[in-house]
Amino acid sequence: MEPHVTSGDFLNGFLYGTRDALYQKKRESITITIEQVDADFVGKLIALFERTVGLYASLINVNAYHQPGVEAGKKAASGIIELQLKVLSLLQGETKSTFTAQEIADKIDSDDTEMIFHLLRHLQANGRLEKVDGEGLDASYRAN
Repeated sequence: MEPHVTSGDFLNGFLYGTRDALYQKKRESITITIEQVDADFVGKLIALFERTVGLYASLINVNAYHQPGVEAGKKAASGIIELQLKVLSLLQGETKSTFTAQEIADKIDSDDTEMIFHLLRHLQANGRLEKVDGEGLDASYRAN
């Protein structure tokens, strides 16, 4: 495990890394965002997707459990983790300052403002950053 990287960071990296890998290969995907996660909702969602994938795969004669994209997702997740470490390093180095996703992207020379925004939300939700003011891409954050 990397210093300053949690298992939740890796899961978040896998989410966006896999999404990006699918996009790069021109594969459609859906990201579902919900207000609150509870056991009932998660169970229903998992059951729905398991059955949908299994049924569809059998209809088109495909092995639904052969997943060559998993390795691509892992590689892409590494890039997400690297970006997160750059974001954290910047914010922890300037603890009194607040930054928006765009300002962070400019300071670390990244053209992926959307991913930085998602990382900021992830880090804030996990108590590692503080959201100071604003909403969406205009929200500003600082180190705790």
